[in-house]
Amino acid sequence: MSKCMTAACLALVLGSTAYAATPLRIALTADIRSTQPGVNRDANSDTVVQHIVEGLVAFGENGDVKPQLAESVQISEDGKTYTFKLRPNVKFHNGTTLTSADVLWTWQHYMDPKTGWRCRTEFDGRDGVKVEDVQTPDPDTVIFKLERPNGLFLNSLSRLDCGGAGILHRDSVRADGTWDHPIGTGPFELKEWRRGEYISLEKFKDYANRTGPEGGVRDGFTGSKRPLVDEVRFVIIPDESTIKLALQRKDIDIISDLSNTDVPEMQKSPGITVAHADTLGMTGVLIQTRDAVLSNAKLREAIAHAIDYVQLADAVNEKLAPWNNSIVPLASSYFDDVQRKGWAYDPALSQKLLQESGYQGQPISLIASRRYAQSYNAAVLVQAMLQSVGINVRLDVMEWGALQDRYVTGKYQMLVQPYSPRMDPAQSYEAVSGDKATQPRKVWDDPQAIKLIEQAAQELDREKRKSIFDQLHGMFLSDIPTIPLYNGADVGAFRDSVEGYKPWALRKPRAWEVSKKE
Repeated sequence: MSKCMTAACLALVLGSTAYAATPLRIALTADIRSTQPGVNRDANSDTVVQHIVEGLVAFGENGDVKPQLAESVQISEDGKTYTFKLRPNVKFHNGTTLTSADVLWTWQHYMDPKTGWRCRTEFDGRDGVKVEDVQTPDPDTVIFKLERPNGLFLNSLSRLDCGGAGILHRDSVRADGTWDHPIGTGPFELKEWRRGEYISLEKFKDYANRTGPEGGVRDGFTGSKRPLVDEVRFVIIPDESTIKLALQRKDIDIISDLSNTDVPEMQKSPGITVAHADTLGMTGVLIQTRDAVLSNAKLREAIAHAIDYVQLADAVNEKLAPWNNSIVPLASSYFDDVQRKGWAYDPALSQKLLQESGYQGQPISLIASRRYAQSYNAAVLVQAMLQSVGINVRLDVMEWGALQDRYVTGKYQMLVQPYSPRMDPAQSYEAVSGDKATQPRKVWDDPQAIKLIEQAAQELDREKRKSIFDQLHGMFLSDIPTIPLYNGADVGAFRDSVEGYKPWALRKPRAWEVSKKE
């Protein structure tokens, strides 16, 4: 497989800007693995597939689940029956009209072990909810019956690694059942996949855009999704320096995941706009509460008050992403003044607590990796801030694989770790909470907290869920099992000829509602 790295090669793959109808070109650092939703996938595969297929529901701008192919979703009083009414006159790329039979066929395709759908265990009762039955009483209605209530069922249907449970036409597979290509309802359809070079999508001219209160404006993976260009080309450029050069030379139009360290350079480049949005990820200082030294609650409190969170977040994120001490991300609709409360930067209080803790200057290891510049720089600043109040912190730099081994086994004192985005606060809390005896990677093993998180995952009432998250936040600030620092930013850079491009919380490029001037 060839790799296109030189300027001359890029010109052949991308097309010259001298021509009038160049596609909207978005850089990817690696090729996709598959075009099948949730099968043999990776992050880039998810990005491309989400332009082709759509699910019954999808994530909105702040991670909340909203209708997509469904016009409405009704949940029974016992929380075990979900009734989806399909939007009328939705077309597949082959011109046929979407009906409940297509939803049922797609679900059976995903749940067939031969398909290899990565999320089958999320719906067969092994790892999550158990879907007992799917019924189609008429062409516009689909009914999912669950074994028991689950507040994260719609969230699981929307997951990107599950392909958003995208609805497919049965002609997406060959007569022998093997995968051919995705025939979905999305704003773009697959035109060409030239492996190692680019994936080309073309405008679906009969795309059924959402209208009414839920449509008309872009909203995550739902809302208005008009295809405003004839072609989108995801261009494979493995080298980040080459990507930046390509943008500056007008050989590509969009960098969707610009490194924070490259922001100043791109902001100074003529004809280039840099934009950003808060994300749903988290970077934090993990603390091993079973360590002989750090099991001391007073010492952990001293550590929490020794960090200048504003200064740290501004420094490592180029002032693009503020600090956040809550497990609930800033971009979440559940984040409010309760979650805004954190540990005040107070060196004098930190030194007082340090004295009260009985700390005798024992060396404390802080593990970091240079794999991610922001995380490494955060570790350097944390070390300096803790040393300034008298905490003897040693920075141990490891390769990423070695750091992950320490994280998974819990063999560390302190460790700076980035977490990938979770769409729901219950999932964010679950990522850090659990029994350390069976899951050493967990940092918070408070039995009451674990019980509350399980309740939040099952609860359907939003206000009750919010109350649980508020309670968890207060408990977390008191226990200090880890120290969230910031959520980070999705940073995009694009040519001034591009209109309508917008980064967002899920850190995925969206080519719909985006136009390009020649």
